[in-house]
Amino acid sequence: MTGIIVINKPADWTSHDVVAKMRGILKEKRIGHGGTLDPMATGVLPLFVGRATRAVEFMDDADKEYIAGMRLGITTDTQDMTGNILERKDADVSADTVAAELRNLHGAMDQLPPMYSAVKVSGKKLYEYARSGREVERRARRIFIYEAEPLGFADGEYRFRLVCSKGTYVRTLCHDIGERLGCGAAMSSLVRTRAGCFGIDEALSIEQAESLGGAALAPTDTMFRHLPALIADGADERRIRCGNPPQAAAENGRYRIYAPGGEFLALGEARDGKIDIIKSFFEV
Repeated sequence: MTGIIVINKPADWTSHDVVAKMRGILKEKRIGHGGTLDPMATGVLPLFVGRATRAVEFMDDADKEYIAGMRLGITTDTQDMTGNILERKDADVSADTVAAELRNLHGAMDQLPPMYSAVKVSGKKLYEYARSGREVERRARRIFIYEAEPLGFADGEYRFRLVCSKGTYVRTLCHDIGERLGCGAAMSSLVRTRAGCFGIDEALSIEQAESLGGAALAPTDTMFRHLPALIADGADERRIRCGNPPQAAAENGRYRIYAPGGEFLALGEARDGKIDIIKSFFEV
């Protein structure tokens, strides 16, 4: 049982809950996920099954896309609407004013992780400190905002589309915008519409995944579909399977490398006439 399945995570499930459920459905212990989602969030959660777990690390640098909602005039201890309300204020703020704040979110910035998060300090998760009533010093982390598109007010919340780097806390962005506006804000909804190359249109519900079982798994090389393919000859296939670099000539760049029969062998990088194997994926 090897491959990738993209789940549309339901609300009130943790990412670990989804992994545990799919372990039972697929009868496979080796399952990892590509990017934690908060329980209140829904949307794209790629799962890597069997030997495909070797590809999880390549999700680390993948950007993410979200549709987020924030409720103005409310500040909570978790920076979203699941937390305890700390303060309420009048929020006489126009859509144009909020849009201007969002348009300023672009490029690299330092973000302070929220206390209710899984970031570790001295070997302990921040939310464990928070639940015991302690606030500890934490370091800001560098994030990158690629796009922040205002979508306007709807159903009592202000919505926006965000494309950002890994490690970005959308609820912290909402909280910080609320502080700058002077009225406070808390994230009220969050849907991840894309994680790397995986979009919401290919995500399955838990029920659909349970119905399809192993048939829902996409090949591991789906993760690298944006890269060009390179077909190894028989000699190079043997070299790769023995842990040696292939000798095929290729222009500089990354490649999906396949056996003559079509099996996905490895991810490789060509540089100055040589190909280094970054990660092998063939069955052993």
